[in-house]
Amino acid sequence: MRENSENVRLTAWVRGRVQGVGFRWWTRARALELGLTGWARNTEDGRVEVVAEGPRAGCVKLLELLRGCDTPGRVDGVVERWSESRGSLGGFVER
Repeated sequence: MRENSENVRLTAWVRGRVQGVGFRWWTRARALELGLTGWARNTEDGRVEVVAEGPRAGCVKLLELLRGCDTPGRVDGVVERWSESRGSLGGFVER
């Protein structure tokens, strides 16, 4: 297993009632608390796409929060993809 301090990129697609309920704002706040960079955007099919970069431990925690019961709206499922950090992101924004 890789070290938790290694920088990674997490891409997550969150489905459920996640648009129009403050979900992107909530995700941004959690990501900034964890020291992550990236963005969250609504997709045309009703999901929210989240891209986050930073230490693996922070990305794992964000994924746990996205799957948790304290999110705005209702999360029915999260699909994730892990990749190498590109280091091209600054801050965390809502798109």
